[in-house]
Amino acid sequence: MKKNTQRKIKIIGGFLKNKILNVKNSLHNRPTTNKKRETLFEWLKHDIKNSNCLDCFAGTGALGIESISRGAKKSLLLEINKLIIPYLYKNISNVPNIFIINTNALLWLKKKGNPFDIIFLDPPFKLNLLQKTIFLLKKNNWIRNSSIIYIEKSKKFNTLNIPKNWMLKKYAENKKNEYFLYVKK
Repeated sequence: MKKNTQRKIKIIGGFLKNKILNVKNSLHNRPTTNKKRETLFEWLKHDIKNSNCLDCFAGTGALGIESISRGAKKSLLLEINKLIIPYLYKNISNVPNIFIINTNALLWLKKKGNPFDIIFLDPPFKLNLLQKTIFLLKKNNWIRNSSIIYIEKSKKFNTLNIPKNWMLKKYAENKKNEYFLYVKK
């Protein structure tokens, strides 16, 4: 795929199934593919109903919107890139209980929080943000026992140092990336 080719991302399940998302082509905007989201939400099918979700690096908003489509109670999207924000607002138009904050996720997570049920961590790979994000989630009360944390990372970047009380529930990989689903115990 050429770097400037517009990609079609669509919601793959729930009441918003087949909704096409607007995608801003950007160096760091690398949406989770439809196929990988299908696997992820199969993993989450027993946990998504009535959950409160946090997407720390929203991009297209696909993970948060898919969550709402499949029965999540609320989805909060954090996105730093001001150029992506208008696309996000288009993508959530007429979608209930989904909220956007234009912020640096690391700065936002530095404050004390109320825990979320499901947290999505899919930052731009080259920026090496995973370890800092995991530290802030743990330190500032954004997770609780039974919180689920999804991590998508490149095999090339970002070695992971996972807290001892996070249990690996699911794992998948392809040539370039790894996908983890943890539960805090």
